[in-house]
Amino acid sequence: MGMKGKVALGAVVGVVVIAAVSANAGDNGDGGTSGSGKGSSAAADRKPGGAAEDTGDTAERTDKAAAIDGDGDYQVGGDIKPGTYRSTGNSDGMCYWERAKDASGELDSLLANDNVTGTSYVTVKATDKLFTSSDCADWEAVDPKAKRSSPKAAMAGDGGMFKVGVDIAPGTYKSTGNTDDMCYWERTKDAEHSIDSIIANNNVSGTAVVTIDASDAYFKTSGCQDWKKA
Repeated sequence: MGMKGKVALGAVVGVVVIAAVSANAGDNGDGGTSGSGKGSSAAADRKPGGAAEDTGDTAERTDKAAAIDGDGDYQVGGDIKPGTYRSTGNSDGMCYWERAKDASGELDSLLANDNVTGTSYVTVKATDKLFTSSDCADWEAVDPKAKRSSPKAAMAGDGGMFKVGVDIAPGTYKSTGNTDDMCYWERTKDAEHSIDSIIANNNVSGTAVVTIDASDAYFKTSGCQDWKKA
């Protein structure tokens, strides 16, 4: 697809609240959730979330995008609906996704992208034109406002994205024994993966301590030792 590279674009810049997830990229290259990844693949069939076989146009429209195959190019508003999607169980950073403003395959068309280990959440906007996924576990539509009665107080250090109030409880968390600045964490206000999504981020050696606020939407972690609520 044109000049699109094999990795999610941009670079994490460490201590200050900046991860170069530009308007054209969503990567956290220094050991953030992004690493070496893959470009997009050819389009794959949709998996309509385990729904019964479609019996007509109305059923097809209703079931469309309840789930998205982990490999394929999908036109927003045609193949899939706008909304927030989650892919879990990804390993080795081989899962790659991108949001694009057109289907040209050129770098300028990228709105956000990432390489994923563990779990990723992505919000596909109505103004997006194409969502691409390669070597990912299937994506399922999720309710971004959902809450859970007992979210966890610990998380895997290489687990990817955790939804605050659903996957993990807000509070202060600690990760110890990190080496070589490979531990990357990020607090975000949404799952759009733009630079404006980031509330705070850091690359850490040694012990990392971060307070996740109840108003945060997601917490992203990559290359860290496991986190426990302090």
